[in-house]
Amino acid sequence: MLERTELVIDVISDVVCPWCFIGMKRLEHAANLVEDVEIKPRWRPYQLDGNIPKGGLPRKKYMLDKFGSEDRINQMHERISQLGEVEGIRFNFDAIQVSPNTLDAHRLIRWAGSPKAPAGAQRLMVKRLFELYFEEGRDIGDHNVLIEAADECGLDAALVTALLPSPADEESLRAEIASAGAMGITGVPSFVFESKYVVVGAQESEMLADAIRQIGAAKARGELAKDF
Repeated sequence: MLERTELVIDVISDVVCPWCFIGMKRLEHAANLVEDVEIKPRWRPYQLDGNIPKGGLPRKKYMLDKFGSEDRINQMHERISQLGEVEGIRFNFDAIQVSPNTLDAHRLIRWAGSPKAPAGAQRLMVKRLFELYFEEGRDIGDHNVLIEAADECGLDAALVTALLPSPADEESLRAEIASAGAMGITGVPSFVFESKYVVVGAQESEMLADAIRQIGAAKARGELAKDF
């Protein structure tokens, strides 16, 4: 039986970032290209705009204020949709009505990664939140939507219902987001391999697979303390 090296990858992303959705898919495809390395993704928080209020903002106005014109927005969406289709993503930007504050979504992702959560729940949660927002146009700042997602991914929906109105984990998540900025992370997705090597952007699957092979081989040889 092939002995596989485990490789921890911290994926710094935001669930309203379309490139992060594409990056998630490409990482999954990359993992399937490397037989002798088993990746262990850990999803880390980032906010493209932490100033959005708790209730969110109207998506159309928010995008116009940010990008300046409908033509520019449409061109951007068309390009992203074409790239997403290759990865099996059905972006439905017209269905999105709200630009949410994503802090509560990140709280849910953290809880899905706790030792008490079912195995694999964090990956399922991230995937489901991307789908809800980008493919179904749901408001992932809405607590009812988040509770529904928690239930679908095997979390204790009653516990999530009780925790969401509280400030549980808010400050520690804000601190973690700030620490990403202090590390020099200014764009997402960013992939941090074994807390040492950073790959920025939704790179092609083959490029990610190559990084997995190289860093996995270095780890197997006990050389991660050195430059590889």
